Amino acid sequence: MVDQLAFSQENWERIHAVENSFGPSGKPLFQQGRVLIGEGRLMKQSRRGLQPKVFFLFNDVLVYGSIILKGRWHKKQQIIPLEDIQLEDLEDSATMKNQWLIRTPRKSFYVAASSYEEKRAWIEHMEDCRSRLLQSSGLRPSSTFAVTWIPDQASSICMHCSNKFTVTQRRHHCRNCGFVVCSACSKKRAIIPHIHPTKWLRVCSTCHSSLSRTEAEEMSCVRGNSTEKIGSYEDEVDGSTEEEETEEQMEDHDPSRWVDPWSIYFCLKLEHVRPRT
Repeated sequence: MVDQLAFSQENWERIHAVENSFGPSGKPLFQQGRVLIGEGRLMKQSRRGLQPKVFFLFNDVLVYGSIILKGRWHKKQQIIPLEDIQLEDLEDSATMKNQWLIRTPRKSFYVAASSYEEKRAWIEHMEDCRSRLLQSSGLRPSSTFAVTWIPDQASSICMHCSNKFTVTQRRHHCRNCGFVVCSACSKKRAIIPHIHPTKWLRVCSTCHSSLSRTEAEEMSCVRGNSTEKIGSYEDEVDGSTEEEETEEQMEDHDPSRWVDPWSIYFCLKLEHVRPRT
C-alpha cells in the first residue's frame, strides 16, 4: 500500500508539471486512473518542414505541443485518445531517419526519433498502452483516418492545374487528399466528418466532386433526397483563411528559442501502470 501511495503521488506531480507547462491555454490532464508513461522530443513533419515537438505518452492519451522559452514552456496542446491512433513503421528516407507514421481520424503525421532504439521504445510503449486500453475499457478502435499532407517544399506547382506557386499564388492543402493546390483549385469546402463533424474544410475540385456524389448517394438512401453539406467557398464559408484552419500555419519558427531538438526519451516501467498493492 505504501508503494502504491508513493507511486500515485509521484504520478500526480508529474502530470501536474505537464499541465503547468502548457499554461492557462492547456486543458487539464489529471484524471482518475491516468498515468504518465513517458516523455521526450520528436521531430514532427509539418507542412513547413521538420519541427521539434514535445510528446507525453499517457496510458490512455498522447499529448504533444510546440516548444517555447528554451524548452521550459509549451503551447498548442494537442490531445489524441490512444484508441484513435494507428502506427506504421517506416524505413529511413533522405530527409527523415528513425521515422514512423501516426494516423488519427483528424490528422495524420510523420515523426522521427533521435535513434533507432528510441524509435522502437516509443512505438512499443504506444502500442502496448493502446492494447491495454482497448482490452480494459471495451472501446472500439477508429477505422477512418485523415490523410497526411504533402509538404509545401515537395511541389513548386499546383498538383491539379500545374500553375507555379509565387508570392501571390499561395500553396493550399486539400483536407481530403492532402495534395498541394492553388487557391483556384481549392475554392470549395466540404464537411469531412472524421476530421471535424461541423466545420467546412478546404478541398480540391476533384475531391469536392467525389464528396458531393458520395453525400448525395448517402442522403438519398436515408431520406430519398439530398441535404446539401457541400458548398462553395463564397456561399458556405465566412472568409476563414488557411492560417485559421490549421495550427501548422502558426508554428513558432525561431530556432533560437528552442533547446537541442533531441532529448532522451524518459519512460517509467510499464508495470507501474498497475502498481502492486
